[in-house]
Amino acid sequence: MAELHEIEHVVRTRLRSLRQTLGLSLDELAARANLSPSTISRIETGKRTISLDVLLPLASALQVGLDALLDVRSDDDVVIRPVPSSSGERTTWMLSRPTGNTVAVKIRLEPTDRLPQQRVHPGHDWFFVIEGRVRLLLGEREIVVEAGEVAEFTTMTPHAWAADGGAAELIMIFDRDGQRAHVHHEPPQS
Repeated sequence: MAELHEIEHVVRTRLRSLRQTLGLSLDELAARANLSPSTISRIETGKRTISLDVLLPLASALQVGLDALLDVRSDDDVVIRPVPSSSGERTTWMLSRPTGNTVAVKIRLEPTDRLPQQRVHPGHDWFFVIEGRVRLLLGEREIVVEAGEVAEFTTMTPHAWAADGGAAELIMIFDRDGQRAHVHHEPPQS
């Protein structure tokens, strides 16, 4: 019963909001929907039960589908609630849906005494340091990337990264094929 009350409340709120957004008075909407202004008012205020015989003409008059008025999904289709996953000195939070083409990840790196093994793969890496500092190893180079800075580099250069002087947090973006979303394509040579 509480669920039905919630649905009715959402529909009533949407009807009133749509009417007001379109700048329609009760009389104008009533004329479009072939209903009385008092019927619409009682629906909006909760003094009349919502039924299909009034909901269908109202949806049509407001130029929305019935599903737009009745959709009461939770916010889970909009809000992602990341869950941490730890492995050694690294904690990872998935920031994107498992069904999407792009994967966004937040990573927390804990300080360690040993430097990670450098690797190579096709594409480019891209990360944004949210907090702390990250020591980026690029072949023979060592670069410190500070909070608020972004690193972008070709991944065909041996590379690895680690927290520098304390914990660090960063955001990375990948595509579903396992390559980085920021793959650069060289223009064809003329």
